[in-house]
Amino acid sequence: MQPISMSTDFSNFLRMTAAAWPRAIFLALLLASPALAFDPPVYTRRVSPGLEVSGRASTELQWRQESRRGDYLPAYQYLLLNLRDFDQNLQERQSFHAYGRLGTDLANKDDNADSRLYYAYYEKQRLLDDQVDIRLGRQFVAITAGASLMDGMTVDYRPGGRFSYRLFGGGDVAFYTGYNAKDTIVGGEMRGRFMDDSLLTGFSYAQRREDADLATELIGADFDYGFRKLLNLYGEIQYDRLSDRVSYGLVGGNYHGSDRWGLRAEYLYSLPVFSSTSIYSVFAVSKYQEAMAEANYSFGPGHRVFGRYSREIYEDFTAADVFEAGVEKIRTDRFSGSLSGIWRLDKDGQDLHGARIRAAWLMTEAIQAGLGAEIDVLQRRLDEFEDDTISTRYWAYCTARLRRDLELQARLERAESDGFWGYENRGTLRVNVIF
Repeated sequence: MQPISMSTDFSNFLRMTAAAWPRAIFLALLLASPALAFDPPVYTRRVSPGLEVSGRASTELQWRQESRRGDYLPAYQYLLLNLRDFDQNLQERQSFHAYGRLGTDLANKDDNADSRLYYAYYEKQRLLDDQVDIRLGRQFVAITAGASLMDGMTVDYRPGGRFSYRLFGGGDVAFYTGYNAKDTIVGGEMRGRFMDDSLLTGFSYAQRREDADLATELIGADFDYGFRKLLNLYGEIQYDRLSDRVSYGLVGGNYHGSDRWGLRAEYLYSLPVFSSTSIYSVFAVSKYQEAMAEANYSFGPGHRVFGRYSREIYEDFTAADVFEAGVEKIRTDRFSGSLSGIWRLDKDGQDLHGARIRAAWLMTEAIQAGLGAEIDVLQRRLDEFEDDTISTRYWAYCTARLRRDLELQARLERAESDGFWGYENRGTLRVNVIF
C-alpha cells in the first residue's frame, strides 16, 4: 500500500458538498419543522409525583457519495424516550426505556436506510428487599461469553455477600439477516467480590440457536484487580465449546507511579467465531494477536504526552510494528486537541508514515466547532462480507445550542482507501430536540 496524499478528489468533494448542502438544509428543516413548533420543554418533565419523562427527538439527513456505489440521501427520525417512576413507600424503582428510528433513502438507493427499534424494555428495580432487578423487552446484553440484542427477560439477583447472579433468555435479534422466532439466546453470569472488593471476578455462559439448531456455545471468564490505587490488572477469556478452542483473550495492566505519569500494557488474542449453521464455519480461520505498551506523562493544566508501541501479529502475513507518539490537550478552557505521529513498519509493503490531528474550539457557550484528520493511518474494519479498511480520513463538525432544549449539528467527512474500496464522502445535518 502506498501512502495517500490529499488529491483533487478532495477538492471536488468540497465543491460538491457546497452545492448539495442548500438542498440538505432545506430538507432537514422541513423534516424537523413539527418538532421545532413544540413549546420549549425542560430536560426532565415530572408528569405526576414520582414519574419523570425525558428523552431526545433527532431529525437527521445524510448525503453520501461512494466511489463504487454512487450517491445516497438517507433521512432518519430518531426518538429516545425514558420514563421513570419511584415508589417512596415500597422503595421500588420502575422505568421504561426506548430508542429507535424511522428511516428512508430519498434517492431510493440505500437498502440499509431502514427503520429500526434498537431497544424498548421495562425495568423494575429493588424487588424482594433490594435483591432482584428485572428487565423485560428488547435489550442489549453483554457478558464475556458474548453479546446480543435480545427480545426477552433479564433477571439480576443480589442475595448479599460476595456473589451476584444474572440470567437472561429470549429471541436473538439480527437487523441484517431478518428475524426468526426460532433464533434464541440463553445465558447467565456469576460475579464475585474478594479481598475487600479489590478483586472482581466473573464467570459466564451463552448459547445461541438459529432456527432451533445449536449455533454457538461460549464460556467466558474475567477478572479485575486493583492494588493500592497504583496497579490495576485485568483480563478476559472466551472459550468456544463447539470448536474446542479459545476464541478471545485479553490481559493487561495499568501502573500509576504518580498523578503525573503512568504505564499500560496489553496482550490481545482473537479468533473469529462463526455460527455452526453458517457456511463460513467450514473454512479455516486465522487468529490475530497484538501486544501493546504505552507510557504517558501529564504536565501543566490538561496537557499530556504519550508514546505507544504495538506489535500486530498475523497468521497469514508478516507481523507489523506500529509506533505512535504525540501530545494531547484536554479541555480546561475553550480549546482541546491532540497531535501525534504514527510509523507503521510492515514487510508486506504496507509501510505508512502518518499523523492524527484533532482540534475543537468552544467558540461561545452555545457553539462548538472542530476538525481533524488521520492521514496515512491504517485502520482495519473487517466484516463478514467486505473489507472497509481505510488509510486516510478528514472531518469537520459544528454543534450549536440554539436553546437549552434545541441544538443543531453538522458534520463533513471524507474517507479514503488505497487498493481496497476507493473513497466515501459524507455530510450529516442533525436537529436535536431535548425534553
